[in-house]
Amino acid sequence: MGGEGTSSEYDLVIRGERILTTAGVAAREVGVRDGSIVAIEPLGNGLQGREVLELAADETLIPGLVDTHVHVNEPGRTEWEGFASATRAAAAGGVTTIIDMPLNSIPPTVNAAALEEKRNAARDQAFVDVGFWGGAVPGNIGDLRPLHDEGVFGFKCFLLHSGVDEFPPLDADEMEKDMAELKNFDSLMIVHAEDSRAIERAPHAEGDQYQRFLASRPRGAENVAIAEVIERARWTGARAHILHLSSSDALPMIASAKRDGVKLTVETCPHYLTLLAEEIPNGATAFKCCPPIREASNRELLWKGLEDGIIDCIVSDHSPSTVDLKDLENGDFGVAWGGVASLQLGISLIWTEARQRGIPLEQVVDWMSRRPAELARMTRKGQLALGYDADFSVFAADESFVVDAKKLKHKNPITPYDGKPLAGVVRRTFLRGAEIDGETATGRLIRRGTA
Repeated sequence: MGGEGTSSEYDLVIRGERILTTAGVAAREVGVRDGSIVAIEPLGNGLQGREVLELAADETLIPGLVDTHVHVNEPGRTEWEGFASATRAAAAGGVTTIIDMPLNSIPPTVNAAALEEKRNAARDQAFVDVGFWGGAVPGNIGDLRPLHDEGVFGFKCFLLHSGVDEFPPLDADEMEKDMAELKNFDSLMIVHAEDSRAIERAPHAEGDQYQRFLASRPRGAENVAIAEVIERARWTGARAHILHLSSSDALPMIASAKRDGVKLTVETCPHYLTLLAEEIPNGATAFKCCPPIREASNRELLWKGLEDGIIDCIVSDHSPSTVDLKDLENGDFGVAWGGVASLQLGISLIWTEARQRGIPLEQVVDWMSRRPAELARMTRKGQLALGYDADFSVFAADESFVVDAKKLKHKNPITPYDGKPLAGVVRRTFLRGAEIDGETATGRLIRRGTA
């Protein structure tokens, strides 16, 4: 893999025995100029740089992770999270690009004016690159094309109450109408797929029993909603994406839809791949999320779905809140805000599980970097390859640490992973060839088609 002539000097050269390129892990030298990767050559070729980084023997250079499912909540609920704290946490976890969800901020991103408010809030305090999803809610079909033209990466809808009143759900027929509209300009509908009728018929979740909460969000509610998404995508020909898959029951119909040529992609999240319903203590509302963390047998099938290529990618669904909204005093799953805070921990969580399963680091990074970038149709992110943005992190795969919620960089010190020992430490993170220091905000606001 050549580059531009080796006689010229680069802004940054990184040398190491373990560089994760598109051809796998190899001994390479990487040359960076003007924020892009312009040379990848065999180690020993002696690329010259104004700055040179020699990796330690235990370090692997990996492409920056792309997290397409982050709730930043600013403006409007900035006490829950904010662009500065979220993007610092992202960088500390090796994530160099996030796409912000359209809800939990006020106003939600359901028209071009609201998008502009959000961009203004983010502009000078992003430590990584930030893109935005638009929202599809009842009555805003006329706003979808203007939002698309303003650069959102696609549109999120819910098929049941979203948890916040200012972002109401669509029914399946409304979703289909919006999908048909999105098909006109080849945009993407991303769906929180739980069926409201199935949830209404399920037992209520009040109290501190996790099993009771689990019963209140049955797999069937996910399965029915995913079936609706598949058929509406089939009928309209639109692209559709299932958010945060937790029900392994849905994998056969997803596989069947993909075989049929339905334009469908699917993500799951670290909490569904690492945590188990059987191990969640009663009253431990830090573990509450929707759809819920399910049983061990379900987790094994999700891993198989990833390995079989039925699930496309792994993203955080970082959905933080203030500590009081988690109702820790009472531990009432019916009252507590549902959401797991994990933006900083994703690669370590997944690597800890994957290595025990014999899954190589290259595969983990593919699920967390290249595939989410592909989902969002980014052409300069997600791979360590010529012409791509020089976004990387230095990962020590064999070093371990114990999670301390108080030391994480997201705003509120609560996470279900507190006290959990994990393998894999992100030592440094680079955005366009410059190390992210947590002091100078060099992240850019990115738009569909330009990242």
